[in-house]
Amino acid sequence: MTFSIVAGQGTAYGVAVASKFLAVGAIVPAAAPGVGAVATQSFAKVSYKADSLALLRAGADATDALTRLTAADGLRETRQVGIVGAQSAATFTGTECLPWAGGVSGGDDTDGRFAIQGNVLVGPEVVAAMHAAWEHTTGMPLARRLLAALLAGDDAGGDRRGRQGAALYVVDVGAGYDECGVVVDLRVDDSPTAAQDIARLLDLNDLYFGGPEDLSPLEGELAAEVRDRLAILGYRHTEVDEALAEWAGVENYEMRLLPGQIDGKVLAALRRTTDG
Repeated sequence: MTFSIVAGQGTAYGVAVASKFLAVGAIVPAAAPGVGAVATQSFAKVSYKADSLALLRAGADATDALTRLTAADGLRETRQVGIVGAQSAATFTGTECLPWAGGVSGGDDTDGRFAIQGNVLVGPEVVAAMHAAWEHTTGMPLARRLLAALLAGDDAGGDRRGRQGAALYVVDVGAGYDECGVVVDLRVDDSPTAAQDIARLLDLNDLYFGGPEDLSPLEGELAAEVRDRLAILGYRHTEVDEALAEWAGVENYEMRLLPGQIDGKVLAALRRTTDG
């Protein structure tokens, strides 16, 4: 009743998933920076998440981890699992998963490793579309590649029962807010446009938690424009840096601030806010 992609790119790992299932992000995905990622679905066994990551930490590859997990599970034929670790990826679909059910795994250190799987799908075209999207996005950040695959699967028909929940979870060593390791942790628990909602939230995630980019000096005409726009919003400090910092603090753009400069996305947001 779910389709997902599990993938790794360098020390980054992540999962994107969608399903006609409430809060699917609470059940299916797990990942650990520098270790690996897993998706457990189709009568999901939630303990597979911690157990598979423990096996990867202990040195097992993805295929070995899957073999050991399923061998000890009397209900393994009802399960579907994807695991990606260092230099390894594997997917498993039990014979009692509801049709259509299947998956594909592969990749390498250069282009990244992946496991794609789904059950109760409209057909194999969902997995094929996700695989093509993954292959066509080489070089992009992992979160964007996972999202592209998720949207491709959704566009191909996805879960044949409909749409409800989706999630995107990405981790990397020393990345994310306060270097916590979590790059993206987004869930849509109940929406008929769940996958598209994840895409919108990822744009916001990049805006709020991305570092400074496309910087321009706060001087001359640009400084005057920024000062005037901030004044419209009630921020009238003598120093434009102070006014910008106060407004950015209210809007949660602090991670994009650098003294004497303005980030391109912050500038675009300021213009949108004051153009109406």
